[in-house]
Amino acid sequence: KFGFLPFLFMDDIRRNFIWIKRKLHPEKQIVHHAGEKITRSEFLVKAATVAAAIPFTSLSWSVIYGAYDYQVKYQTLFIDELPRSFDGIRIGQISDTHVGSFFHPKTVKAGVELLLCEKPDMIFFTGDLVNAKATEMRGYQDIFSKISAPLGVYSVLGNHDYGGSYYGKNPSPEKAKNLADIKTTHKNMGWDLLCNENRILKINGEAIGILGVENWGINHQEKYGDVGKAVKGTEAVPTKLLLSHDPSYWRAHILPQYPEIDVIFSGHTHGMQMGILTDYFQWSPVQYRYKEWAGLYHEGTQQLYVNVGYGFLNFPGRLGVLPEITIFELKHASFNLLKDVVYHPVSSMLQPG
Repeated sequence: KFGFLPFLFMDDIRRNFIWIKRKLHPEKQIVHHAGEKITRSEFLVKAATVAAAIPFTSLSWSVIYGAYDYQVKYQTLFIDELPRSFDGIRIGQISDTHVGSFFHPKTVKAGVELLLCEKPDMIFFTGDLVNAKATEMRGYQDIFSKISAPLGVYSVLGNHDYGGSYYGKNPSPEKAKNLADIKTTHKNMGWDLLCNENRILKINGEAIGILGVENWGINHQEKYGDVGKAVKGTEAVPTKLLLSHDPSYWRAHILPQYPEIDVIFSGHTHGMQMGILTDYFQWSPVQYRYKEWAGLYHEGTQQLYVNVGYGFLNFPGRLGVLPEITIFELKHASFNLLKDVVYHPVSSMLQPG
């Protein structure tokens, strides 16, 4: 409609000028000759139709194809104090499945198989398994149960997992049971759900910490994340990786208070499911709400990666910001070149080769 209406408005303005001209000069009438192929009004209507067809076609494509066009993105994470035994470890990440929005189980399964084909050593899921209700997992639990990795699958809760959008903001027995069922679902799928806690992984006597916090976000009510609890017991671990659904937690709490956290893995933004993501440029309306919304960000020696999500919510499609499966490789390196960086978003659209 926005593409169509400006042309009709232009035609209205043109018609008003003609009406005024006829009133001022009634002796001069504008005559349409039979030999003319098309009138100005017809031209504007046809132009309006073409203009409206472009966004309509794009949005139709984003629903039919874009919603399930899973993209595997590759990102190397250089960590200064990474133990040598973990150098080269591969981590897979998915986020924001929003299972209640799916309507093509076979295509969803194909995305899971795409993740498993990458053979990651461990996998992170960063929240929003469902839209609101645990029952949405019926028909999909078996699909996501296939996600496994040698070093484990670690997950956290997202704001939608607390059920507020269905059960309301206030506590209730139904809401509490729904959350308990969500947590049970993670367990049944073999995912290690981290609720303000940590796991210490050891290889050859060397260790890294996998930390996970409950949801905390600036722009919504669910503020249960407590990294203070999650970090306890990891003081002697040189490398700490944190799962936090909402990327705003990084700037609000991690940067000012927890310099020992090396990398945060987040989701939540979806990239608003619409925008432009290239190696050299990225834009989406969501950037006016979230400073960090897609890809890799550095500040000092700390890093944040925002996955734009596996599923979709509200609008059943994706235009320009396609569903993401991220594969990370951990590498030992010095951050000397990054110590003067204050804020630097880095696109993470690189493919092998």
